[in-house]
Amino acid sequence: MPCLAGNPSQSTSLHYMSPYQLNAYALALTAVGEIIQHYDSDKMFPALGFGAKLPPDGRVSHEFPLNGNQENPSCCGIDGILEAYHHSLRTVQLYGPTNFAPVVTHVARNAAEVQDGSQYSVLLIITDGVISDMAQTKEAIVNAAKLPMSIIIIGVGQAEFDEAGEEWDRIPDLEIWGTGVQRETSPDPASRTGQFVPFRDYVDRTGNHVLSMARLARDVLAEIPDQLVSYMKAQGIRPRSPPAAPACSPPQSPARTPPASPLHTHI
Repeated sequence: MPCLAGNPSQSTSLHYMSPYQLNAYALALTAVGEIIQHYDSDKMFPALGFGAKLPPDGRVSHEFPLNGNQENPSCCGIDGILEAYHHSLRTVQLYGPTNFAPVVTHVARNAAEVQDGSQYSVLLIITDGVISDMAQTKEAIVNAAKLPMSIIIIGVGQAEFDEAGEEWDRIPDLEIWGTGVQRETSPDPASRTGQFVPFRDYVDRTGNHVLSMARLARDVLAEIPDQLVSYMKAQGIRPRSPPAAPACSPPQSPARTPPASPLHTHI
């Protein structure tokens, strides 16, 4: 779920759509998404944006579909998400502040619908701003702590993300990754984990983005298997045979169909 801030038509913007290279948002999304997509059976990913004025009336939203489809925000694969991201950059007016609570609540609401082990959600948030609604976001994360979901936040740009990491570290009942320091605050195995990493720590000064993005994906995804297993154990859910993997295809109807895969990604 990218935070849409900065004029994408200007080369100084983190959202700048260069014909020659991916911007920081697209790099982070691709690095993580290309790995995690293989754990979703239908490859259909709900993708939401936050921090923009929407057409036609300029309503400010912190929870809107990147593909413009209010009934079904799902995109087919990582390429579909990137296409929807670029669509949003061309159609909405980027606008602050940076509010996370609406998207966390959105994913938590979906995760709460299916708690039998057949679906596990991973919320990936990519942002270039320090959180404006920290109190509401903390409450939303704590409320979601025992649901089948994990949260990954990647901070791009030069914002003071160290302060944000310290704020995450104060959230009760969660194990938070701020600046690479792990702190377990609760023995409850059902508590979910949040991870916050600054993208700039993974920028390879030599220009070798392949290796640096591989490191990013490795670090932010390393804890997901343990988080998933801890939820299943806490709920007494035993492994089942994997479902047949359907081919990825664009949604045919606005109705939301929960995937059969035990891993479901929101971006």
